[in-house]
Amino acid sequence: MRHGVDSGLFQQTAHSPSYFELSRTGAGELVDFCIPCNPYFPTPPMFEELSKNLEAVLKFYPSDSSKIAAQLSSVLGLNPATIAMSNGSTELITWMDHMWVHESIAIPIPTFGRWTDQPMESNKRVDMFLLQESNNFELDVDEYIKFIRARGSKVAVICNPNNPDGGYLPRREIIRFMDELSDLDLIVIDESFIDFVEVERVPSVAAEASIRPNVVVLKSLGKNFGLHGIRFGYLVANPGLAGKMRKILPKWNLNSLAETVVFMLAEHEAEYAESLRLLSRDRYRMGMELSRIPDLTVYSSQANFLLVKLGGGLDGRELRDHLLSRHQVFIRECGNKLGMTSKFARLVVRPEHDVDRLVEGIRDFTQSRWTNDHPTHSSHSSEPSLLMHSA
Repeated sequence: MRHGVDSGLFQQTAHSPSYFELSRTGAGELVDFCIPCNPYFPTPPMFEELSKNLEAVLKFYPSDSSKIAAQLSSVLGLNPATIAMSNGSTELITWMDHMWVHESIAIPIPTFGRWTDQPMESNKRVDMFLLQESNNFELDVDEYIKFIRARGSKVAVICNPNNPDGGYLPRREIIRFMDELSDLDLIVIDESFIDFVEVERVPSVAAEASIRPNVVVLKSLGKNFGLHGIRFGYLVANPGLAGKMRKILPKWNLNSLAETVVFMLAEHEAEYAESLRLLSRDRYRMGMELSRIPDLTVYSSQANFLLVKLGGGLDGRELRDHLLSRHQVFIRECGNKLGMTSKFARLVVRPEHDVDRLVEGIRDFTQSRWTNDHPTHSSHSSEPSLLMHSA
């Protein structure tokens, strides 16, 4: 591969290597279609403000998490007693598994890998409900409930929107799901990507979770605010559950960068709303551009990424390596996701000029594959059908 990128990095984990790992191998300046981040927030002026305060931010201790959570709850309009903040949503997944998953957990797959990996690592039974490709990976709530009852699962999870397909369940369906399973030990609604939903004005069920005895809603601020490197997330639950989580978490589990950003949010709500509008526009444009590529199936999404399936004998691992080495484009090939194969890739929504580069790279890959498969075709022959028709 060009630029010295070692494709073996992708075999070392169930997740993709980090941007920094790839950069250190000589990949150059990458266009990141892998990590699901908001490209429009924070704004350049906000980054400039952060830069000016960087020395103090790095030099001094942050406030304890209760003070940061109080500010966040004020911005979000939530009762601070219903919130527990963490150093990334995966920290909360880990602690939820240790505290509240005692026997078994049900989870639709494919989904975010930590929901299956974490309980398996702690020797819990993981009941996996397979979403069907033939049904566009849509989750049928009634069938999932039947599965949970048949398996006797004690905990149930729904990611809404789901990762990696971006499928979204209407709020009324999530509430019905919670009501039907009110006897379970715990129900978790992972809303890490809920802010990107546009089909409902108020898609979150956080307010409902705060008054139910066995429901936790998980949020990931890094994804929404385009700041994965800071690592911050939070959960919403009734005061009893949220209080138990706060007690188990370290007192200073949030860093000063996270605190600085949380205290900036109140002054930049309009910019955040605009970032979501721009991302929704880009999601539509990107979906249209990708759908024009031959042998590429694009799935409908309400998240900030699009799931695509490669046809025509194309392989996602080969596409990933080609894009990385020849176009410095980084994508998420889904072959190591439970319930998926290397025919699938998740592509993060990015601005139009970046999408042009991605599309150019995919077309270059399909053209090179066609040329390799048909080395003796005549220069007078018509353009191959692979490059003439959209999937």
